[in-house]
Amino acid sequence: MNEYVKTMRQLVGHRPLLLPGVRALIFNSRQEILLLRRTDMPAWCLPSGSVELGETALEALRREVAEETALTVLEAEPMALYSGRTQKFTYLNGDEIYCFSVAFVVRRWEGEPKADGVESAEIRFFPLAELPQELVAIHRATLEDYKKYRGAFMLC
Repeated sequence: MNEYVKTMRQLVGHRPLLLPGVRALIFNSRQEILLLRRTDMPAWCLPSGSVELGETALEALRREVAEETALTVLEAEPMALYSGRTQKFTYLNGDEIYCFSVAFVVRRWEGEPKADGVESAEIRFFPLAELPQELVAIHRATLEDYKKYRGAFMLC
């Protein structure tokens, strides 16, 4: 959790925060998607996180991917913007957020995927037709949108 979010949590407790964020759809050469199993809940998700103060969405994407997966993003294409009621997320500790997130498609990256042990406990590539059942709902919807993506930015 970045310092800004920590400060806001001290002020508002578990009440909802509107958080700008990023999501990475990272594909390997077999067109499988990279997912990570979170340490703070029993669920798989896309590499993702909040934009920090003064940071661009692309900078946040590169930082979050590096922190959570040990990969370096070489190229990222913005796919969609997610906002609204469907983007509500509640953590196991009761913290609530509404995401305002840009999803990026990442086909060019380097490194070996490795869980950081802090946010990610396990990392694996999955065929899009064989996603795990315990996938974070808002990220499942992002992957469904990817199946319809034809290169034009989407407002979801």
